[in-house]
Amino acid sequence: MSGKGKTVLVTGAGGYVGSHCVLELLIQDYNIVAVDNFVNCVQEHNSYPESLCRVEEITGKTLSFHEADLTDKATLVPLFEKYNIDCVVHFAALKAVGESCRLPLMYYSNNVTGSANLMDLMMEYGVKKIVFSSSATVYGDPQYLPVDEMHPVGACTNPYGKTKYFMEEIMKDVCNANKDWGTMILRYFNPVGAHPSGKIGEDPQGIPNNLLPFVAQVAVGRRDKLTVYGNDYDTEDGTGVRDYIHIMDLAKGHALAINELLKPEQQGVSIYNLGTGKGSSVLQVIEAFEKASGKKIPFEFAARRPGDVSSCYAKCELAKENLNFKSNYSLLDMCKDMWTWQSQNPSGYTPGPSSK
Repeated sequence: MSGKGKTVLVTGAGGYVGSHCVLELLIQDYNIVAVDNFVNCVQEHNSYPESLCRVEEITGKTLSFHEADLTDKATLVPLFEKYNIDCVVHFAALKAVGESCRLPLMYYSNNVTGSANLMDLMMEYGVKKIVFSSSATVYGDPQYLPVDEMHPVGACTNPYGKTKYFMEEIMKDVCNANKDWGTMILRYFNPVGAHPSGKIGEDPQGIPNNLLPFVAQVAVGRRDKLTVYGNDYDTEDGTGVRDYIHIMDLAKGHALAINELLKPEQQGVSIYNLGTGKGSSVLQVIEAFEKASGKKIPFEFAARRPGDVSSCYAKCELAKENLNFKSNYSLLDMCKDMWTWQSQNPSGYTPGPSSK
């Protein structure tokens, strides 16, 4: 399906997932209004996020970018005044599990208040379609595996997961109160990898909180070694198991969701897992990355982090059945593309002494 003539507002567009999804939507001819507050992306000289400058370069297409902060509703009003928005894709959120345990109030304020502000303006301006970037963290410590969409939610093990759960509940309530609204909640597992060109990828600001960016930074010499948190989990090798999904598979999943949501008959709330359906341990990820990069990844074990679960991987049949979603990339593919990005951009989007 072509998005020609349809305008999509993307919040958190300069971030890792947002930028790759914007790329996919531009390829499908959607008009993109992109919003970011630069908390987790690098600003270019023209006031665009560097990631979105590169997205335009890759696609040969243009987008409209506006700096705005969802916690400051006044910065969003001009966008709803100026553009005839058909659908919102909501990525903007703080997202680090460990940080959320240290700074819970910051997470509740940013993630929950920001989402409420966004939906308040959608209500005011008659925008009735939203795709929400949720997370497998809403499932908490899984009661069974693989995790399907009917798994109980809300018993979250960290404040980040709780903010995603609260945001889901707010959206369900809004849809229940407004029968002409349509919401798709996408619970995705662990996005990794990069666009195959190596021009855009994951560039966490500060010390990476997620596994793959840290591994990549060790491989490129930005970090001395990796710390593996916990080797006493009830898993095959004692390290945590996660469902890693290639960022381009995830981007296509969002495009499929928008295509479906924009059908006039699509109302109410639909919830889908986006993953591969397979779990990989930390040690398996390290092994795959070493194979992809040809680099040795030194690591040491440390105690478990608060809020981390032992194993979590998805059952994705519902997305396959209703959205025609399918993951195409292997763990090795993810590591290869991550390495292409990191080796071409040793300092991420920020020019460094060793940048090419």
